[in-house]
Amino acid sequence: MMPSIIASSRELFDETSGIPSSDLLSDEIERSRPSVYEQAAAESDDPVYFKIHDAYTFLHDGSPLIPSSATKAVLYIIRNPLDVAISFAHHMSSSIDRTISIMNDPDYAFCNFNDRLNIQLRQIILSWSQHVTSWVDDSGLPLLVMRYEDMIGNALETFTKASSFIGLNEPEERIRTAIKNSSFDILKEQENKKGFNEKNNKTKSFFRKGLVDDWKNVLTKDQTNLIFKSHGNVMKRFGYY
Repeated sequence: MMPSIIASSRELFDETSGIPSSDLLSDEIERSRPSVYEQAAAESDDPVYFKIHDAYTFLHDGSPLIPSSATKAVLYIIRNPLDVAISFAHHMSSSIDRTISIMNDPDYAFCNFNDRLNIQLRQIILSWSQHVTSWVDDSGLPLLVMRYEDMIGNALETFTKASSFIGLNEPEERIRTAIKNSSFDILKEQENKKGFNEKNNKTKSFFRKGLVDDWKNVLTKDQTNLIFKSHGNVMKRFGYY
């Protein structure tokens, strides 16, 4: 799936727009991001794969941050928020209580700094539930929901469906090979040998365990109930509650 890049890349914005993002406020950058994606799509003869953390949001004029004109399809990966809390806490080198608070925050954003530049632009995340519904219900884009749990427990069927949905239609053997090569054991081994560029400097590793239902061994009853209280409706919708 090449070329691929994170949608919030500052380098992508600067090179495509021709404007130094360091000279702009976050709101000004976001008003230009849709045209950056349209330009990137127009300049490529092949599909461009974007990893994206942003929630699906709308700008002040009502237009979407992610334009439909440049979007063929969306694979939306969802994971049980009870397990997300543990994994996210590890990634941020933060406490689980603090992480749950972030997941419940409707105003949360990545890279939302006023005193320094980050290699990524600001990404409005919203709360966990709001992030899910923003893409699944509000985007109106061709979208396939991929449950992390199905990616682990029913990998071949899940990734075959994803391949077909985005128009790759890869043969079964290639999909099986891709699944094998992206197992957690192999990824952790690769990280140990070569590092991983998305690892937080405060953590020992990016890839932790990747287990399903690890929350049962880690979260307290109060932590579990807080997540249920905040996200129970969306959890029920996707089979987590």
